[in-house]
Amino acid sequence: MSSEVIIETRNLTKVYRDFWGRPKVQALKALDLQVHRGEIFGLLGPNGSGKTTTIKLLLGLVFPTQGDALIFNEPTSNVAKNERIGYLPEESYLYKFLNAEETLHFYGRLFKMSSAERRKRVDHLIDMVGLTSAKHRQLREYSKGMQRRIGLAQALINNPELILLDEPTSGLDPIGTAEIKELIRDLREQGKTIVLSGHLLADMQDICDRIAILHRGELKELGKVTDLLTVQDVTQIKAKNLPPSALEEIREVIARHGVENVTIDHPTTTLEELFLRIVRESELHPGRRKVAADVRPFEELTGSAQKS
Repeated sequence: MSSEVIIETRNLTKVYRDFWGRPKVQALKALDLQVHRGEIFGLLGPNGSGKTTTIKLLLGLVFPTQGDALIFNEPTSNVAKNERIGYLPEESYLYKFLNAEETLHFYGRLFKMSSAERRKRVDHLIDMVGLTSAKHRQLREYSKGMQRRIGLAQALINNPELILLDEPTSGLDPIGTAEIKELIRDLREQGKTIVLSGHLLADMQDICDRIAILHRGELKELGKVTDLLTVQDVTQIKAKNLPPSALEEIREVIARHGVENVTIDHPTTTLEELFLRIVRESELHPGRRKVAADVRPFEELTGSAQKS
């Protein structure tokens, strides 16, 4: 993972208002994040936690009430950045009367790709997402899982540097889920930066390098998955074929018995347990939020003073 920052948010806040302009819902509150090049970053939270709002703010589909956001060191309001981004929404809005090939050619034309480049890219993506045998069927005949696959292919048609995926494994069976997770890992190996949004905890735990847990629009936890799941105040010792007599005076006894392949480390919890604990604590302490410690001052990225 590179130290280069691809996404930067500072005090990013979004308040939705009613017809009369009165505050209705605070979807996001003072979000501070950095996403680095080449990492898989997870936005995790229950429904209504601000995940989709965050993605829409990054894409420039909605505008912040307060705060700032940069992608590729450019304001998110700069639409030129979208040529370098791939996006899979939670619900893919595709033309049901087109087949897979026609769908990808359509989106390729939007990016002004040449005919030869499109054909090569379309064939590659259809094979990548496992739809070769169904590429001539209309999308209205596709299952939800197949629609997620063609939606992912559509998000990759422009060979983007940054990929935003909202619930990418929704509707997939366990085999399809495993294949999509492997594909996401392959994209990281190609140097892509991936931001995942979801609430399927096992999936996020398997593939994310870092996660941010949101609840009611606030950042509650941020860090590497391995660090967050490690129980720091408990130590476990693992040894192969350790006899009962070695349980006392652990280190001396292990050495005396000549036991090899011994590891001493910290046990880990699961992402599900961590997630539920943070949500419970958030309910008890609604005003408490996480402030990212590793976020550089916004002035360093913009070269200018922060907006007041």
